[in-house]
Amino acid sequence: MSEYKSVIVSHGPNGWGGPLTITPTDEKPYILNVCLGGINPVAQAIADATGAPVIDQFKNPVDTSEACVAVIDCAGVARCGTYPKMGIKTLNIKPGSPSGPLASFITADLFVSDVKPSGVTLTDAVADTPKPVEMPAADEDSGKLSEEDVHAKIAEGRSEIQNKKSNGAMDVISKIGTGVGRFISIIYQAARDTVDDVIKNIIPFMAFVSVLIGIINYTGFGNVIAAFLTPIASSLPGMILVGLFCSIPFLSPLICPGAIIASVLSVLIGDQIAAGNIPANYALPGFFAVNCQVGSDFAPVGMTLMEAKPETIEIGYPAFLFGKLITSPIQIVLAYVLSFGL
Repeated sequence: MSEYKSVIVSHGPNGWGGPLTITPTDEKPYILNVCLGGINPVAQAIADATGAPVIDQFKNPVDTSEACVAVIDCAGVARCGTYPKMGIKTLNIKPGSPSGPLASFITADLFVSDVKPSGVTLTDAVADTPKPVEMPAADEDSGKLSEEDVHAKIAEGRSEIQNKKSNGAMDVISKIGTGVGRFISIIYQAARDTVDDVIKNIIPFMAFVSVLIGIINYTGFGNVIAAFLTPIASSLPGMILVGLFCSIPFLSPLICPGAIIASVLSVLIGDQIAAGNIPANYALPGFFAVNCQVGSDFAPVGMTLMEAKPETIEIGYPAFLFGKLITSPIQIVLAYVLSFGL
């Protein structure tokens, strides 16, 4: 029987959630490292303190049911909510708070962000696999019902059936009222979720785009960007070149998290299209070109959600990356063809 030590993980100065107590067990011994660039120092610190093995989920994936904690480096919202939804304690090395469609699963008892190796503290507790509790044998006579009890239950059941028959009209009205109430509740909750998503995600992004365009126009940096982007983004070969660059297998997972690179490139190209430096019919090919890397960091997590086997993830992830490299030029050409007449 393995004995593991417990650690307490706290968030950094810009973090949220926790503190979380991480206790590996024989059933859940693994520390999942879902970070790009190899084993993260936070995951290694937890492994050194607890004595539990750390697994690189990108290279040697294991079943998530055997994980006691997941260490991620998500700057967006996908991985932040995926593992808490599965009931796995999640440590994000980047700052952040609950947001996105999975925000309801990101709770303080399952998630902590802005984690650093210094935030991992060893406790005195030692995790041990609990022994099964032996339940006393049930008395044979306790499960037997007397004849009077049987007759009483039969009479009670007949009475309930009779009441249901007599109140058929009321049951119909009650079901209609319940259905209407449920429909209104669903619509109301959807409205609340929509407004919450707009406030937390869409409006901040609009502010970011406005500030970025304002800085570009005020500093005159737009002329430099126009001189650099116009020869590339105003031709089909240039768009294909941008798409191939964004979909390089070893590079796309690095520029994908948070969609920061794609957002900045989209704003820059869109601003030049609005200024007339790039033809409008290159808007759709440009959109596909700067987003060729989308999903590169989430692919292993997505396959995990679909309950794929570790061997499938190990082979499927590289295949996914090379597949994007092959399909990127194709989708850009199709977008260019469909943009005639814009």
